[in-house]
Amino acid sequence: MKEVSFIRQNIAKWKNLENVVDSASTQDPGRLADAYTEITTDLSFSRSHYSRSRITIYLNNLASALHNALYKNKKETSSRIFRFWKTEVPLVMYEARKELLYSFLIFIFSAAIGCISTLNDDMFPRLIMGNAYMDMTMQNIADGNPMGVYGSMSPILMFFAITINNIRVSFVVFALGLFTGFGTGFALFQNGIMIGAFQTFFFQQGLGLESMLAVWLHGTLEISAIIIAGAAGFALGNGWLFPKTYSRGYAFRQGAKRGLKIVIGTTPVFVIAGFVESFLTRHTWIPNVIRGGFILLCAAFVIYYYIYLPKRVNNAISKS
Repeated sequence: MKEVSFIRQNIAKWKNLENVVDSASTQDPGRLADAYTEITTDLSFSRSHYSRSRITIYLNNLASALHNALYKNKKETSSRIFRFWKTEVPLVMYEARKELLYSFLIFIFSAAIGCISTLNDDMFPRLIMGNAYMDMTMQNIADGNPMGVYGSMSPILMFFAITINNIRVSFVVFALGLFTGFGTGFALFQNGIMIGAFQTFFFQQGLGLESMLAVWLHGTLEISAIIIAGAAGFALGNGWLFPKTYSRGYAFRQGAKRGLKIVIGTTPVFVIAGFVESFLTRHTWIPNVIRGGFILLCAAFVIYYYIYLPKRVNNAISKS
């Protein structure tokens, strides 16, 4: 790689790392450690290819400054967990904003396929969700309780079963990123088709509004968290598929670290979604305006915490 290309590709990152050094006293030690690892990797590359260049001197000075800042701030504080949710998760979500967009687009595209397929083939939902589930749903509709599946189990047992399963699914979606992201994409595709087919089926039965209010009461958080877990899987896959100037091993470790933070960050969301699905979704008598308001509140939280706040936190750190 030519030196000018190396500089052009990384200059924005280096300027950001300068800001990290300048605000080291307020930085999380983990963030300082990540910054130090990044700059020493670039320094090693520069020494190997441009040993007498001024850029090597610059990177060496920046690495030294980060080293000093890191060891001055090495001691952890009791607010480490608070900082994880307040700063680290939003920052890693900002870094993975493209991956989040890809995950969202795949899910929406596959949901559209599920919808179109159901409109053109009445048997498609059975192919996707199985005959047993569809037979049970048709019987519930005939009995006048179309959302009866949500009341078929003890709320407490249902809460643990759903929450554990959803967290397991999120980690599977993340781990499938090992297959260059194609595994993650396929998992998102499956979930999207299922949602599209499921919702379209209920609209065909004249129960579209009721199904939307019931499913998205918990699904707004649950499906959003699965999409976010998809971003974690893509971060993992892209780490070693597109290492840029880093070694493939280092890029993979960094991608895995980013992805793991993201997927851990979805755990409380799945817990809340599991609680809502187990204890609230079954109560279809709750007024539509309350259920609709709760759905909008959940959507606002997802947009704020996973889209707006990451940009705000990143801008604040860049300006500090």
